[in-house]
Amino acid sequence: MLDKVTGSEALPFAVQLKGLLEKEARYQPKLCGLRILESANDNGLRMTAKLRDFEVKDLLSLTRFFGFSAETFSLAVSLLDRFLAAMKIQPKHLSCVGLCCFYIAIKTSEEEKNVPLANDLIRISQNRFTVSDMMRMEKIILEKLYWKVRAPTALHFLRLFHSHIQEKVDADSKKILNIDRLEAQLKACHCSFTFTKMKPSLLALALLALEIEEQHEFESVEALRETLQELQHQLSIKDGDLACVRELVAKCLIEYSTTKCSKPNGQRLRWVISGRTARQLKHSYYKIAHLPTIPETAS
Repeated sequence: MLDKVTGSEALPFAVQLKGLLEKEARYQPKLCGLRILESANDNGLRMTAKLRDFEVKDLLSLTRFFGFSAETFSLAVSLLDRFLAAMKIQPKHLSCVGLCCFYIAIKTSEEEKNVPLANDLIRISQNRFTVSDMMRMEKIILEKLYWKVRAPTALHFLRLFHSHIQEKVDADSKKILNIDRLEAQLKACHCSFTFTKMKPSLLALALLALEIEEQHEFESVEALRETLQELQHQLSIKDGDLACVRELVAKCLIEYSTTKCSKPNGQRLRWVISGRTARQLKHSYYKIAHLPTIPETAS
């Protein structure tokens, strides 16, 4: 049976936070496996952090192409990182592993009517393996992850923290933090191996901390700082740890916004689809695949 994080929006904040924190450590990618990826030579024979990042960017393009939710993308990244940290795979198998993690996430997070056929997903992503290959790989992934599919992700924490802060501050302060902008920033962070070793709760808090500091010109920002400090205390996060991750997030977002930021391979993602497949796709599927623009200001 698939282990899922069920909807708990109606529960008090403290109860939701406790539930997420209790599961967080159990779903973290194995640190020893991540270190092996990080230290691997980029010779085409071993999995590397760079290859992982390219695969995540392709999954982000597919997420946008199909119009899937941020939950689906974050879950796919979580599954991919957990599997790569647990298993040694060859680079030639990465696209199959990535697409299978994506497919598991789709079937877990999206409405059944929006789940594409595996064959169509393979065709649109321009991969050359078969549906049988994909089904075998999906079974391997689920078994190696002990069928525990849905981990508490940084997106869960980000939305919970944002909602909690909004409830604690006045109307003027509420206008400062834009959740769409924060989620776009989180997607950029997902595309960097740097954050795979960090607790999702710490990454979410660092995103909020950076955003609050960058909105320092607003007079009402002090109320946000105080609420953020209360959250930090509840999470038992040290000032130094938060400052360190906040700086890493800032660096990531700067790199993301420059022309040097690696985009998904445009040549590979020029999808060719059949008429039958085209009729099944929603209009939103035909968006040009690219990394999303982070909103400049709060709405």
